[in-house]
Amino acid sequence: YFVGTHFADKYKTYLYRMTPDGKTLIENSKILINEGYGREASKLYKINGTYYHFFSEVKNGGRYIMMQRSSSITGPYLERKQLSHVQREYNEPNQGGLVEGPDRKWYFFTHHGTGDWAGRIASLLPVYWVDGWPIIGEVGQDGIGTMVWQAAKPSNEYPVRTPQSSDDFSKSVLSPQWEWNYQPRDEMWSLTERPGNLRLKAFRPLVTDNLLKAGNTLTQRCFRTNKNEVIVKMNIEGIVDGQKAGLCHYSKSYAMVGVRQSGKDRNLEFQTNKEKITGPAIKGNKVWIKSVWGLDGKSQFSYSTDGRKFTPFGEVYQLEWGYYRGSRIGIYCFNNIADAGYIDVDEFIYLY
Repeated sequence: YFVGTHFADKYKTYLYRMTPDGKTLIENSKILINEGYGREASKLYKINGTYYHFFSEVKNGGRYIMMQRSSSITGPYLERKQLSHVQREYNEPNQGGLVEGPDRKWYFFTHHGTGDWAGRIASLLPVYWVDGWPIIGEVGQDGIGTMVWQAAKPSNEYPVRTPQSSDDFSKSVLSPQWEWNYQPRDEMWSLTERPGNLRLKAFRPLVTDNLLKAGNTLTQRCFRTNKNEVIVKMNIEGIVDGQKAGLCHYSKSYAMVGVRQSGKDRNLEFQTNKEKITGPAIKGNKVWIKSVWGLDGKSQFSYSTDGRKFTPFGEVYQLEWGYYRGSRIGIYCFNNIADAGYIDVDEFIYLY
């Protein structure tokens, strides 16, 4: 079965049967099981012989979690229960899923409805079964759940794992922490043309000199920790006229520090969506660009031509939230006038 909401038709939620291979909906099987403004995030569960339809809805300007249940998967779903309060002060934890933990207790894994420069924060909330309903968080006097900020780990059987960040590009495939900002053009990047390096080839952006409209930006998450330090080491001997390459932060806005080639002149440049600062000439073929930020999300860029002494450059940039996600850090490479030029990234170090 498949359950989904038709947003354009008054948020009607339909249940479909599917073909045995799970690839196709059987159109004439659909049943309307729910409708109402802003209802989304539908999930179906079968727990102890009862079918539960989980969804998020909007009332009084905020989102909260609802559930309806039935003894049959096709309904009717006549019983309904609110599982959590709106809690706009906690950025409305509402979309997510129920899971039974290794301790045989139940939990709700959720992301919060909105966020800041670090993105939509995820939480694991306890679930308490009350009269056959999974109340999420601390159960109030009204029988509805509220946010819980601390609790015991469900299990200590697994080691703590930290996200991958640094990369020396020595593998034959990109490491899993990397994501392209746009669909990549496979012929415009390589891990084999210069082994041990990531080669990014430059091509024209959709909008001239706009990082958010440029391809070949390879990115990963920015973390919210006390100290974050990123250094990218680039070989720039392949840069040509019109090309820009370096280290960037972006979400709804962006900031970037890197090398710009204009004719025969090769300079350092700081650029945001609001300003541009031209820096000193770059004489050699190697350059290191650094960004440092902390819990406040304020990034300071610096550069080096020897990998040891770094000089601050550009304005302090406040990392921002945008388009339902937090700020990203990335390596950019584009050319405003032609599909030409390249850089080789020898190392990307992210310490946090």
